[in-house]
Amino acid sequence: MKRSSGVRLCATVTVSALSFALVTGCSDGGSKDFADQGSARKALSAAELKKLIVTQDDLPGYAVGAVTEARARRITTDKAACEPLTRVMSGLAPTEAPASTDRMVTENAKKQPSAKPTSLDDLDEGEFEKTMRKSLDRDVTTVALASYDGDGAERALTSLSAAVKACAGGFTGRQAGTSVKFTGIAAEKPAGGGAGSVAFAATMKEDEGDGGGTALVHAEVDRHGSTVSVYFTSNLGAMMAEQAYTVTPAVVKAQETRLK
Repeated sequence: MKRSSGVRLCATVTVSALSFALVTGCSDGGSKDFADQGSARKALSAAELKKLIVTQDDLPGYAVGAVTEARARRITTDKAACEPLTRVMSGLAPTEAPASTDRMVTENAKKQPSAKPTSLDDLDEGEFEKTMRKSLDRDVTTVALASYDGDGAERALTSLSAAVKACAGGFTGRQAGTSVKFTGIAAEKPAGGGAGSVAFAATMKEDEGDGGGTALVHAEVDRHGSTVSVYFTSNLGAMMAEQAYTVTPAVVKAQETRLK
């Protein structure tokens, strides 16, 4: 069955959004000593961080596992001021850290009313798009923890805050050899707390030859003593429907609980 350009555009935006990489540091973890001691603070070890990151037991209704290869493609940019943004949108801390670890948290598929199974080829254009959108309507969040010596965590958060302002008008990045154009960066209200937080939304635009569609993604970084928690969320169904969504609050809450 031939699909209209509108449906093809939705599919194209979906494929582009799928290319968004979420990768994080190389490590593991776990201590809960987050007292703010300024320059005297020491980074938590990889083993300590691994013990602190969210687990499956913390998030009923979600699947918690390793970050997949598809989300582990680093986004880079030649614009140095915007590098903290591309790092966070790659599931990394805003700046290099001595130790880090990560997980991917995927919302379970929403239950649909039972109905007689139907082949996608039998659906008309509107039904096809609706079915596709519903199947993709779930948050996928990369969660990363990274720890620093001294005031490294504060400086990491400061660099991200500066990047949100400096790159508000957009910039061009690269991912797996492909150009990625960000048309705007906007500060958002953080879902979490801690000693400091920075949240933002980034709008990505396709080349006109690929349909010229846009996709909105959301990210947040919170500081807890010498450690920062990084969240990067995408929802392909919401992107296709142009519906609002955010960094998943339940994921942020679960991670903050483990850091207290």
